[in-house]
Amino acid sequence: MLPAPFEYHRPQSLDEALSLLDELGEEAKVLAGGMSLIPLMKLRFAAPAHLVDINHIDGLAGIAENDGLLAVGAMTRTGSLETSDLIGARYPAVAAAAPLISDPIIRNRGTIGGSLAHCDPAGDWGSVMLATRAQAVVRSSSGERILAMDDFLKDTFTTSLEPNEILTEIRIPAPEEHSGGTYLKLERKVGDFATVGVAVQVWMGNGHIARAGIALTAVGPRNLRAAAAEEFLEGEEPSDKLFDEAAHLAAGVASPVSDVRGSVDYKRHVAEVFVRRGLARAVEMAKSG
Repeated sequence: MLPAPFEYHRPQSLDEALSLLDELGEEAKVLAGGMSLIPLMKLRFAAPAHLVDINHIDGLAGIAENDGLLAVGAMTRTGSLETSDLIGARYPAVAAAAPLISDPIIRNRGTIGGSLAHCDPAGDWGSVMLATRAQAVVRSSSGERILAMDDFLKDTFTTSLEPNEILTEIRIPAPEEHSGGTYLKLERKVGDFATVGVAVQVWMGNGHIARAGIALTAVGPRNLRAAAAEEFLEGEEPSDKLFDEAAHLAAGVASPVSDVRGSVDYKRHVAEVFVRRGLARAVEMAKSG
Protein backbone atom coordinates (compact mmCIF):
# COMPACT_ATOMS: atom_id res chain seq x y z
CA MET A 1 0.00 0.00 0.00
CA LEU A 2 0.93 3.65 -0.39
CA PRO A 3 0.73 6.28 2.36
CA ALA A 4 -2.11 8.77 2.38
CA PRO A 5 -1.17 12.13 0.85
CA PHE A 6 0.96 14.38 3.06
CA GLU A 7 3.00 17.56 2.84
CA TYR A 8 6.75 17.15 3.27
CA HIS A 9 8.91 19.65 5.19
CA ARG A 10 12.72 19.61 5.40
CA PRO A 11 13.88 22.14 8.00
CA GLN A 12 17.57 23.02 8.08
CA SER A 13 17.74 23.92 11.77
CA LEU A 14 16.21 22.77 15.03
CA ASP A 15 14.57 26.16 15.56
CA GLU A 16 12.95 25.90 12.13
CA ALA A 17 11.67 22.40 12.91
CA LEU A 18 10.24 23.50 16.24
CA SER A 19 8.57 26.48 14.63
CA LEU A 20 6.93 24.16 12.09
CA LEU A 21 5.64 21.93 14.88
CA ASP A 22 4.19 24.95 16.66
CA GLU A 23 2.38 25.87 13.47
CA LEU A 24 1.20 22.41 12.40
CA GLY A 25 0.34 20.90 15.80
CA GLU A 26 -1.08 17.40 15.91
CA GLU A 27 -1.34 17.20 12.13
CA ALA A 28 2.46 16.76 11.90
CA LYS A 29 4.78 13.86 12.60
CA VAL A 30 8.54 14.06 12.98
CA LEU A 31 10.50 11.86 10.58
CA ALA A 32 13.76 10.53 12.00
CA GLY A 33 15.01 7.22 10.60
CA GLY A 34 11.52 6.34 9.39
CA MET A 35 11.92 2.65 10.18
CA SER A 36 8.76 2.67 12.31
CA LEU A 37 6.75 5.57 10.94
CA ILE A 38 6.95 4.82 7.21
CA PRO A 39 5.61 1.22 7.53
CA LEU A 40 2.73 2.52 9.64
CA MET A 41 1.95 5.12 7.00
CA LYS A 42 2.09 2.56 4.19
CA LEU A 43 -0.42 0.41 6.09
CA ARG A 44 -2.56 3.52 6.75
CA PHE A 45 -2.29 2.98 10.50
CA ALA A 46 -0.87 6.50 10.59
CA ALA A 47 -1.87 9.27 8.20
CA PRO A 48 -0.22 12.55 9.22
CA ALA A 49 -1.01 15.53 7.04
CA HIS A 50 2.58 16.78 7.40
CA LEU A 51 5.99 15.13 7.78
CA VAL A 52 8.78 17.16 9.36
CA ASP A 53 12.06 15.54 8.30
CA ILE A 54 14.85 16.28 10.81
CA ASN A 55 17.56 14.28 9.03
CA HIS A 56 19.25 17.39 7.68
CA ILE A 57 19.60 19.23 10.98
CA ASP A 58 23.16 19.49 12.31
CA GLY A 59 23.89 18.61 15.93
CA LEU A 60 21.25 15.96 16.53
CA ALA A 61 23.59 12.97 16.10
CA GLY A 62 26.74 12.00 17.95
CA ILE A 63 28.18 10.01 20.86
CA ALA A 64 30.29 11.74 23.52
CA GLU A 65 31.08 11.62 27.23
CA ASN A 66 30.89 14.87 29.17
CA ASP A 67 30.65 15.63 32.90
CA GLY A 68 29.89 12.06 33.94
CA LEU A 69 27.27 11.45 31.25
CA LEU A 70 27.18 9.74 27.89
CA ALA A 71 25.33 12.07 25.53
CA VAL A 72 23.79 10.31 22.52
CA GLY A 73 22.11 12.50 19.95
CA ALA A 74 18.59 11.36 19.16
CA MET A 75 19.44 11.08 15.45
CA THR A 76 22.33 8.69 16.13
CA ARG A 77 21.85 5.55 14.06
CA THR A 78 21.81 2.20 15.81
CA GLY A 79 24.62 1.10 13.50
CA SER A 80 26.82 3.88 14.90
CA LEU A 81 26.18 2.64 18.44
CA GLU A 82 26.97 -0.91 17.33
CA THR A 83 30.39 0.06 15.96
CA SER A 84 31.36 2.73 18.52
CA ASP A 85 34.59 1.95 20.38
CA LEU A 86 33.42 4.08 23.31
CA ILE A 87 30.14 2.16 23.61
CA GLY A 88 31.90 -1.20 23.27
CA ALA A 89 34.46 -0.36 25.94
CA ARG A 90 32.30 1.35 28.57
CA TYR A 91 28.57 0.76 28.06
CA PRO A 92 28.00 -3.00 27.94
CA ALA A 93 24.20 -3.01 28.04
CA VAL A 94 24.04 -0.63 25.06
CA ALA A 95 26.75 -2.60 23.26
CA ALA A 96 24.91 -5.88 23.83
CA ALA A 97 21.57 -4.54 22.56
CA ALA A 98 22.69 -2.72 19.42
CA PRO A 99 23.57 -5.76 17.24
CA LEU A 100 20.36 -7.53 18.28
CA ILE A 101 18.09 -4.83 16.86
CA SER A 102 16.49 -5.94 13.59
CA ASP A 103 18.93 -6.29 10.66
CA PRO A 104 21.88 -4.27 9.30
CA ILE A 105 19.70 -2.24 6.93
CA ILE A 106 17.42 -1.12 9.76
CA ARG A 107 20.34 -0.51 12.13
CA ASN A 108 22.09 1.68 9.56
CA ARG A 109 19.00 3.83 9.09
CA GLY A 110 16.99 3.64 12.31
CA THR A 111 17.77 6.11 15.11
CA ILE A 112 17.81 5.63 18.84
CA GLY A 113 15.60 8.69 19.31
CA GLY A 114 13.08 7.53 16.73
CA SER A 115 12.82 4.15 18.40
CA LEU A 116 12.30 5.63 21.86
CA ALA A 117 9.76 8.17 20.59
CA HIS A 118 7.86 5.37 18.81
CA CYS A 119 7.63 3.60 22.21
CA ASP A 120 6.88 0.11 20.94
CA PRO A 121 6.67 -2.23 23.97
CA ALA A 122 8.73 -4.70 21.91
CA GLY A 123 11.41 -2.07 21.28
CA ASP A 124 14.79 -2.93 22.77
CA TRP A 125 16.14 0.54 23.52
CA GLY A 126 13.43 1.38 26.04
CA SER A 127 14.49 -1.42 28.38
CA VAL A 128 18.19 -0.60 28.05
CA MET A 129 17.52 3.04 28.89
CA LEU A 130 15.37 2.15 31.89
CA ALA A 131 17.99 -0.23 33.29
CA THR A 132 20.84 2.25 32.85
CA ARG A 133 18.87 5.13 34.41
CA ALA A 134 18.96 7.21 31.23
CA GLN A 135 17.33 10.60 30.73
CA ALA A 136 15.55 12.05 27.71
CA VAL A 137 16.25 15.63 26.64
CA VAL A 138 13.20 17.17 24.98
CA ARG A 139 13.07 20.53 23.19
CA SER A 140 10.27 22.87 22.13
CA SER A 141 10.36 26.48 20.99
CA SER A 142 9.74 27.52 24.60
CA GLY A 143 12.64 25.63 26.13
CA GLU A 144 14.08 22.28 27.20
CA ARG A 145 12.87 19.51 29.48
CA ILE A 146 14.97 16.67 30.93
CA LEU A 147 12.94 13.59 31.84
CA ALA A 148 13.85 10.35 33.55
CA MET A 149 13.22 7.52 31.11
CA ASP A 150 10.50 6.19 33.44
CA ASP A 151 8.63 9.45 32.90
CA PHE A 152 9.32 9.65 29.17
CA LEU A 153 7.94 6.19 28.31
CA LYS A 154 4.25 6.32 29.20
CA ASP A 155 2.22 3.56 27.51
CA THR A 156 1.90 1.58 24.30
CA PHE A 157 3.20 3.84 21.49
CA THR A 158 2.83 6.79 23.89
CA THR A 159 5.52 9.03 25.37
CA SER A 160 5.50 12.31 27.25
CA LEU A 161 6.36 14.21 24.06
CA GLU A 162 3.96 17.03 23.26
CA PRO A 163 3.03 17.60 19.57
CA ASN A 164 5.40 20.60 19.42
CA GLU A 165 8.39 18.83 21.02
CA ILE A 166 11.36 16.89 19.64
CA LEU A 167 13.51 14.38 21.50
CA THR A 168 17.03 15.72 20.94
CA GLU A 169 19.34 13.71 23.18
CA ILE A 170 19.59 10.70 25.47
CA ARG A 171 21.87 10.90 28.51
CA ILE A 172 23.22 7.81 30.24
CA PRO A 173 25.23 8.01 33.48
CA ALA A 174 28.86 7.14 32.85
CA PRO A 175 29.83 3.75 34.32
CA GLU A 176 31.36 3.59 37.76
CA GLU A 177 34.50 1.55 38.37
CA HIS A 178 32.67 -1.59 39.46
CA SER A 179 29.62 -1.86 37.24
CA GLY A 180 28.39 -4.17 34.53
CA GLY A 181 25.41 -4.70 32.29
CA THR A 182 23.96 -6.70 29.44
CA TYR A 183 20.92 -7.23 27.25
CA LEU A 184 19.40 -10.62 26.49
CA LYS A 185 16.83 -11.17 23.77
CA LEU A 186 14.81 -14.12 22.53
CA GLU A 187 13.61 -13.83 18.92
CA ARG A 188 12.06 -16.34 16.54
CA LYS A 189 14.59 -15.49 13.87
CA VAL A 190 17.37 -12.99 13.38
CA GLY A 191 15.93 -9.50 12.96
CA ASP A 192 12.56 -10.28 14.52
CA PHE A 193 10.91 -8.34 17.30
CA ALA A 194 11.66 -9.67 20.77
CA THR A 195 9.61 -12.51 22.14
CA VAL A 196 11.15 -11.46 25.46
CA GLY A 197 14.04 -9.13 26.22
CA VAL A 198 15.77 -8.24 29.47
CA ALA A 199 18.20 -5.40 30.22
CA VAL A 200 20.30 -5.55 33.38
CA GLN A 201 22.71 -3.06 34.92
CA VAL A 202 24.51 -3.59 38.23
CA TRP A 203 26.66 -1.27 40.32
CA MET A 204 28.86 -2.96 42.99
CA GLY A 205 30.38 -1.63 46.19
CA ASN A 206 32.42 -3.47 48.84
CA GLY A 207 31.47 -6.83 47.40
CA HIS A 208 27.75 -6.06 47.53
CA ILE A 209 25.21 -4.85 45.00
CA ALA A 210 24.90 -1.12 45.60
CA ARG A 211 22.25 -0.58 42.91
CA ALA A 212 20.61 -2.55 40.13
CA GLY A 213 18.58 -1.78 37.05
CA ILE A 214 16.29 -4.40 35.49
CA ALA A 215 13.85 -3.81 32.65
CA LEU A 216 11.74 -6.12 30.49
CA THR A 217 10.86 -5.98 26.79
CA ALA A 218 7.72 -7.24 25.02
CA VAL A 219 5.94 -8.50 28.13
CA GLY A 220 3.68 -5.56 28.91
CA PRO A 221 2.03 -2.44 27.52
CA ARG A 222 5.45 -0.70 27.54
CA ASN A 223 9.01 -1.50 28.55
CA LEU A 224 8.72 -2.42 32.22
CA ARG A 225 11.03 -1.64 35.12
CA ALA A 226 11.23 -4.45 37.70
CA ALA A 227 11.43 -2.05 40.65
CA ALA A 228 10.74 -4.61 43.38
CA ALA A 229 13.56 -6.83 42.14
CA GLU A 230 15.92 -3.85 41.95
CA GLU A 231 15.16 -2.88 45.55
CA PHE A 232 15.49 -6.48 46.70
CA LEU A 233 19.05 -6.64 45.36
CA GLU A 234 20.32 -3.44 46.94
CA GLY A 235 22.92 -4.01 49.64
CA GLU A 236 22.97 -7.77 49.14
CA GLU A 237 25.92 -10.06 48.48
CA PRO A 238 25.60 -11.74 45.09
CA SER A 239 24.66 -15.43 45.08
CA ASP A 240 22.73 -17.87 42.94
CA LYS A 241 19.92 -17.88 45.49
CA LEU A 242 19.74 -14.09 45.46
CA PHE A 243 19.56 -14.08 41.66
CA ASP A 244 16.82 -16.73 41.69
CA GLU A 245 14.66 -14.70 44.07
CA ALA A 246 15.25 -11.43 42.22
CA ALA A 247 14.44 -13.09 38.90
CA HIS A 248 11.18 -14.44 40.31
CA LEU A 249 10.23 -10.95 41.51
CA ALA A 250 11.10 -9.44 38.13
CA ALA A 251 9.06 -12.00 36.21
CA GLY A 252 6.09 -11.15 38.40
CA VAL A 253 6.01 -7.68 36.83
CA ALA A 254 5.51 -9.15 33.36
CA SER A 255 2.03 -9.11 31.86
CA PRO A 256 2.53 -10.79 28.48
CA VAL A 257 -0.14 -12.00 26.10
CA SER A 258 -0.25 -15.33 24.28
CA ASP A 259 0.48 -15.05 20.56
CA VAL A 260 2.43 -16.76 17.79
CA ARG A 261 5.66 -16.10 19.70
CA GLY A 262 4.61 -18.02 22.81
CA SER A 263 2.21 -18.45 25.69
CA VAL A 264 1.93 -16.25 28.75
CA ASP A 265 3.64 -18.86 30.96
CA TYR A 266 6.43 -19.39 28.45
CA LYS A 267 7.22 -15.69 28.15
CA ARG A 268 7.16 -15.16 31.90
CA HIS A 269 9.49 -18.14 32.34
CA VAL A 270 11.91 -16.77 29.73
CA ALA A 271 11.89 -13.39 31.49
CA GLU A 272 12.81 -15.09 34.77
CA VAL A 273 15.62 -17.10 33.16
CA PHE A 274 17.00 -14.02 31.38
CA VAL A 275 16.99 -11.90 34.54
CA ARG A 276 18.90 -14.62 36.38
CA ARG A 277 21.45 -14.93 33.58
CA GLY A 278 21.70 -11.19 33.14
CA LEU A 279 22.40 -10.59 36.81
CA ALA A 280 25.09 -13.26 36.89
CA ARG A 281 26.75 -11.80 33.80
CA ALA A 282 26.52 -8.20 34.98
CA VAL A 283 27.90 -8.98 38.44
CA GLU A 284 30.80 -10.98 36.99
CA MET A 285 31.57 -8.03 34.72
CA ALA A 286 31.35 -5.59 37.63
CA LYS A 287 33.70 -7.65 39.80
CA SER A 288 36.28 -7.92 37.06
CA GLY A 289 36.08 -4.19 36.36
